[in-house]
Amino acid sequence: MAVLLKRTGYCGDLRLADAGAEAVLNGWVARARRLGGIVFCDLRDRSGIVQVVFDETVPAAVFEQAEALRSEYVVGVRGVVRERSAKNPELATGDVEVLARELVVYSEAETPPIYVKDDDNVGEDLRLKHRYLDLRKPKMQRNLAFRAEVCRIARNYYAECGFIEVETPVLVKPTPEGARDYLVPSRVKPGNFYALPQSPQLYKQLLMASGCDRYVQIAKCFRDEDLRADRQPEFTQIDLEMSFVDVDDVIAVQEGFLARVMKEVKGVELALPLPRLTWAEAMRRYGSDKPDVRFGLELTDISDAVKGSEFGVFANAVQDGGSVRGICAPGASESFSRKDIDKLTEAARAYGAKGLSWLRVGADGVTSSFSKFYDEAGLAALAALFKAKEGDLVLIAADRDKVVFDTLGFLRCELARRLGLVDDASQDGPYAFLWVVDFPLFEEDGEGGIMPMHHPFTSPNPEDLALLDTEPIKARALAYDIVLNGNELGGGSIRIHDGALQAKMFALLGLTGEETQSKFGFLLDAFRYGVPPHGGLAYGLDRLVMLLLGESSIRETIAFPKNQQAEDPVSGAPGTADPASLGELGIRLG
Repeated sequence: MAVLLKRTGYCGDLRLADAGAEAVLNGWVARARRLGGIVFCDLRDRSGIVQVVFDETVPAAVFEQAEALRSEYVVGVRGVVRERSAKNPELATGDVEVLARELVVYSEAETPPIYVKDDDNVGEDLRLKHRYLDLRKPKMQRNLAFRAEVCRIARNYYAECGFIEVETPVLVKPTPEGARDYLVPSRVKPGNFYALPQSPQLYKQLLMASGCDRYVQIAKCFRDEDLRADRQPEFTQIDLEMSFVDVDDVIAVQEGFLARVMKEVKGVELALPLPRLTWAEAMRRYGSDKPDVRFGLELTDISDAVKGSEFGVFANAVQDGGSVRGICAPGASESFSRKDIDKLTEAARAYGAKGLSWLRVGADGVTSSFSKFYDEAGLAALAALFKAKEGDLVLIAADRDKVVFDTLGFLRCELARRLGLVDDASQDGPYAFLWVVDFPLFEEDGEGGIMPMHHPFTSPNPEDLALLDTEPIKARALAYDIVLNGNELGGGSIRIHDGALQAKMFALLGLTGEETQSKFGFLLDAFRYGVPPHGGLAYGLDRLVMLLLGESSIRETIAFPKNQQAEDPVSGAPGTADPASLGELGIRLG
C-alpha cells in the first residue's frame, strides 16, 4: 500500500504569493505529457487544476513513475511552488507550477468511458451511469459546492430568525396530497404500508400545535410522478413554518432569506420589498401563475371587440363563456415564416388549443389567417388593439379561459426565447423575483368536482368565507408563491387552524366523515387542544440552485439524480427484491 503524503493544501488554491514554498498535493491526473526531458502533469482536485513539472533534477525512479502517469491516476506529489515561465490565463493557478520532488501513485486507472472535462459532449445517460466520473468535472464540483453554500446560508439565516431545525419522519401514513405516494410495506403489520413523505406538511403543522413556534428543515421529499427537467422522484425542500403570523409576516422573512442568498452567492443586492401580483392579474397579463417578467409580450384581451364577429372561432369562444386573447411579437413578422407559425400551432395543441390565428402588419397593410371574415379596416382595427406596428406578428388564441391562458403563457415564453429576449443559461441575471398572491382556493378537477389548488390545509381568505357555502370555486386562498424568471421557487399559505373549518374543507372535497377521520383524524384531534394561527412555505432547493447556476436541469445540481425513467443508472435501482424478503412482507408478485 502506498504511503500517504499529507497534503498542505488544495491544487486550485496555489498563487504567485506561494512561490518558494513546499507544497504537498493529492488528486487526479487530468492530463500528463512529455516534452523532451520534462513530464508535465495537470493535477486536479475539487478546487481546480495546477501544473506539476518533473524534470531531470528529480530522482530517476520518480521520473520513471512520472512517465507512466495516465489520465485519472490518483497520486500524491511533494514539490516546490515556482513562477511559471509560460503562464496560462485560463487557469486560476496559471501563474505558478509545482516542481516535483516526490511522487506517490495511490491507484491507477483504466481509460474512462467519459472524458472528465466540462465540454465532453457526452449524452446524459452515459454521464449518469458513470456519475462518479461525471462528478469529477470542475463544473459539477462547483455546482455541489454552490448547493452546499445555499444550504449553509439557509441554516444560518433561519437560526438567526429564531427557527428551530427539526427532523420530521420519513416513514409516514399514506395521505392524498395530489401526487402518488411511494409506498413501503410494513413487516410487523402485514398488509399495512408506510408512505415516503411528499412533504412534511402535516408534521410541521403539528409542530406549530406543539408550541415550536418556528420550524425549519432541509427535507427530503418523494413523489411518484412523471419526470421533467425540473422534477425528480426524490427532491429536497427548504421547509419552514411560523406561528402567529399573517401573509405579510411570512413574506417578509422569506424576502430576507432571498436577499441574503443573492448577496452572498451572486453578489446581487435585491430591492425589497419584492413586487407582488395577484393570481388574477398574473393570468390576465401573462397567462401564467408563475410569470417571467424579464420581458414584455403581455396578453391583450379582444373578446369584447370580436364577440359579434363573423369568424366563428372568435364569436363562439366568447359566446361559450371563454375569451379571445393574443400576443404581439415586435418585429417578428419577417422572422417567423408560415411554417414556423404552424410549428407553434402544433406545440400549442399540447395545452388544449385547437389552433392559433395570426395577424401580420406589413408595409402594405395587415394580413391574417382569417382575412375572409374581415375587411382591411377591420383587420387594421384588430391590429390597433394589440398596438401592433409595421413588422409585428400577432398570435391569437380563442377558447375556454384555461386553454387560452395555458396556450398563450407557453407561447409568450417560446416567443421570448426565439426572439432572444431571455438567456436562461446566464449565471449573471437578470433575476426577476416576484410574489403571486390571492390564488383561488379550489380549481375544477375535470370530473365536475373541485380540488384544492394547493392543498386542503390552506386557509380561505376571510373575506370569501361565505362563498364556501354558495360558490366555493370563487373563493380565494391565503396562498402565495415566490417566482423567479418564470419558475416557481416555492409556495406556501396561511393554514387552517380551526377544526370545524378544516372538517368543512374536507367535506367540500367529497370526503366523508369516516374518510376524514381515517386519513386526518390525528390532525383534527390536535385542533381540539388549541392551535395557533400559522403559515409557512417550502422552497424547491434543487430548482433554486439550478436557476442561480443557469442550468437547464435540476439533475445538474443533484449528486446522484434519477433519469427520465426514475432509475438510478449508477446502482441500477429500482431492483428486484429477494423472494424471502417479499414473503416476510406478505407480498406475492403475480
